[in-house]
Amino acid sequence: MIEGLIYLVVNIVVVGLVIWLLRFLIELNPLGGPFRRVGNVAVVVMGVLITVMLLMNFVGKHLMA
Repeated sequence: MIEGLIYLVVNIVVVGLVIWLLRFLIELNPLGGPFRRVGNVAVVVMGVLITVMLLMNFVGKHLMA
């Protein structure tokens, strides 16, 4: 159980850092307003889906069996 929690925390931290980096790079890119917003939404949606998948795997409901 402790190993699973450590795995979950490490993965959530890594996913959070990657999402932060991607959002930072999108903000630096000289795209127009709508493209920047679409990029940010896409990154956040992917991050939420990955986090939900990690949490579901932690409780034993494997989404990708």
